[in-house]
Amino acid sequence: MKSKITLLTFALALGTLSLGVTGVAAAQQAMTEPQVNNQLTEQGYTKVHDLEFKDGMWHAKARSADGDHVNLRIDASTGTVYPDEQVSRLSKKDVRASLETQGYTHVHDIDFDDGIWNAKARNPAGAKVKLKIDANSGKVIATD
Repeated sequence: MKSKITLLTFALALGTLSLGVTGVAAAQQAMTEPQVNNQLTEQGYTKVHDLEFKDGMWHAKARSADGDHVNLRIDASTGTVYPDEQVSRLSKKDVRASLETQGYTHVHDIDFDDGIWNAKARNPAGAKVKLKIDANSGKVIATD
């Protein structure tokens, strides 16, 4: 009886682990160009053009709901839109602390440009990376 319970516990744990891996893989899939275009339209952007994928993010030009011309960066996995006129709630010190909490070291060249933070650092494996960071949460949204 005890070995049956142990086997059942192991099987349940393995099933949960495989579901978690599947969920992570699905979350990391990049949005397609039509999906990004639809997402921007649903958020009120019009005349979307020059949509291209580079530096780990989608980039586009459009008109905002109030008619202003805007440059946009779009997180390829979540669809979060970062307009170039965005104001950050974080300071450089906040960004550095957030990156270090996420396991990055040797953080430098931190700057805010077009609605997102950029920085250079070493990832947890020690490789040099360039990072794009969400202006509100401090979460890394793209690396190259």
